[in-house]
Amino acid sequence: MTTVSNASTADAAQGPLYAKVEAAEAFGRRLLVAHGLSEEDAATMAGCLVRADLRGVDTHGLQFLPQYLDRLRRGLVNPKPDLVVERVTPVVGALDGQNGYGFVVSTKAMAAAIDMAREFGVGVVSARNSTHFGMAACYTLQALEAGFISFVFTNASRAMPPWGGREAFLGTSPFAAAAPSGNELPFDLDMSPAVAARGKIRRAARRGEAIPLGYALDAQGRPTTDPNAALDGGVVLPIGGPKGSGISMLMDIMGGVISGAACAGDVGNQFLDWDRPQNVGHFFLAMKPDLFVPKDEYLKRMDTLVQRVHAIPTVEGVDEILMPGEKERRFEATRRRTGLPYHPKEVAALQKEAASAGLPALPVANAPYASNTT
Repeated sequence: MTTVSNASTADAAQGPLYAKVEAAEAFGRRLLVAHGLSEEDAATMAGCLVRADLRGVDTHGLQFLPQYLDRLRRGLVNPKPDLVVERVTPVVGALDGQNGYGFVVSTKAMAAAIDMAREFGVGVVSARNSTHFGMAACYTLQALEAGFISFVFTNASRAMPPWGGREAFLGTSPFAAAAPSGNELPFDLDMSPAVAARGKIRRAARRGEAIPLGYALDAQGRPTTDPNAALDGGVVLPIGGPKGSGISMLMDIMGGVISGAACAGDVGNQFLDWDRPQNVGHFFLAMKPDLFVPKDEYLKRMDTLVQRVHAIPTVEGVDEILMPGEKERRFEATRRRTGLPYHPKEVAALQKEAASAGLPALPVANAPYASNTT
């Protein structure tokens, strides 16, 4: 296995380049600290980005760090927000994100929701004046690992029309929820209301790849396989027609309308709006799983649910039934062994950031670090 660590080698490489998890986190943390974040906040954000890559959600991973840093350098992100959750009631809090990174704002908000739930059974925190928070599962996993059921909602910039329209108005705002189990896998859902998240289309454009028909329309409202046409005045499409459209509206209500953040098409686009903050809004709920039945009974009931889901007979062409989040957990287990795969162009952009900041390059290799087999 050959190790490479500079942009020119990365550009010339064939196939993905691999970075170890710890190296990727340390690389991201160093870059963020160099741009003014505290060690704690930098670790939070780098951890969220790498967690997305681990779970196969590479539309929200470390490869987007150059874009996040660009917004900070333009003065569009506050690297050191003073985040204080104001209690509205004993079980409800409001957080002004002060235009900080959404990863930091959201981790703080969910921690406060968990603290309230630990004391009162339920905790809800609404955040405003935030920015893109990456993979929503970062925050449901935060609650899940503390033993709580959770819901996480956010709104987003215009990307998708209401069903039947062709003009972008709704965001591709994720619907995320998680619930712990006993001996079985937990429920771990993180879904976009769009057929494909915009991140997948941007990734295709960055890599020079086509997108499948059904993902998006171009500016004239025609189905397209060209990711650039989809991004240049085009729109992504909602899942299930009016169902995906309705879920996105709900996310805008829960994330934006009730929080005081931007809403109804006014959220700033982090890739296009270089003259104003995004003002994204988020919603976090944490709940004890044993509010209505004893904890042991709850865990047994969840295990029964998971077991019965897995036992359902499959249709032709399907090998097994998976729980929400199960595929991502398999990705994570594999990538902790093999390393995180990045496209050479993505590595080149990361190495350029490191060189500009006078920091060590991200160590990468041109083959996995370990076999995919267990």
